[in-house]
Amino acid sequence: MKIIAIIMRIIQQFIRDKRSLALLFFAPLLILILTWVVLDQESGNIAITTVDLPEKMITKLEAGEMQLIEVDNPDESLREGEIDAIIAFESNALQITIDDSEPSNQQAVMMQIQQALATNQNGVPVEIEKYYDTEIDTTFEYVGPVLIGYFAFFFVFLVGGISFLREKSQGTMERLFATPIRSWEIIIGYLIGFGIFAIIQSFIVVLFGVYVLGVPLQGQLVLVVLITLLLALTALTLGTLLSTFAKNEFQMMQFIPIVIVPQAFFSGLFSIDNAPAWVEWIGNVMPINYGANALIEVMIKGNSIGDILFEISMLFGFSLLFFMLNLVTLVSFRK
Repeated sequence: MKIIAIIMRIIQQFIRDKRSLALLFFAPLLILILTWVVLDQESGNIAITTVDLPEKMITKLEAGEMQLIEVDNPDESLREGEIDAIIAFESNALQITIDDSEPSNQQAVMMQIQQALATNQNGVPVEIEKYYDTEIDTTFEYVGPVLIGYFAFFFVFLVGGISFLREKSQGTMERLFATPIRSWEIIIGYLIGFGIFAIIQSFIVVLFGVYVLGVPLQGQLVLVVLITLLLALTALTLGTLLSTFAKNEFQMMQFIPIVIVPQAFFSGLFSIDNAPAWVEWIGNVMPINYGANALIEVMIKGNSIGDILFEISMLFGFSLLFFMLNLVTLVSFRK
């Protein structure tokens, strides 16, 4: 009878806890749907442009699975990701310039080009040039920048959210409310307090990844730190915001499958180039999408701050939005 009583108590607790029921039954379905959408994509056509290429070679390329695109500035189109390779015929040699910022894409481009031109080269020498010359040899070296941003986002979200939740559950927040301090001063104070540790964490993660694990760094280290800090700030403001809707640490952990795990699908770890258009719209509201893109632009492509202004602005915008929502929820909580 005692065992039955325990079983009934647990069942009643779950029935009363609607959030746990949703997490148990619907969160796995959400993650499975995202996995299916991202991984169940057909291979897209390789987009290339040609420069002074013999007509026979162009005909052979058109007969293959590649898509030939005419562009005004091949180098700029390659840098912007509009094309995957440039095939030029100069000095009686075939010069192929490929986007080497993504190893898997690089291998697919070379394979299709070789298959298409195998019967038409007629002994013409082939010169292959890597556009970024990143010398990426392993998968980890490519996903390293993404992992730096993702883990910084994840742990700051978790620690910041739980710490802010404890301040409420232990009565510290109520004691602050009894003083003349304003709500926005409370938010800024907590963000700066937690932010100090987020800054330290960002430095440790970036320096360890670059100088110990060998993650490639083609751009400036200060930009990598800046991007990681903005990701941490976004995670901190988001974590403190969601902690308002949790009553304990367990409920705070429940946000991970809903908020954190889906971010991985839009971080650059998986290609969504050929996914449905609505998937891209989901990625537009994922902060890690902008942070990961910025890290790749700096660490792998070696671009400057001018090339990542949009990503930096979006991360700052997310932080500001979450800060304002924090202020609104804290005012409501104070009342």
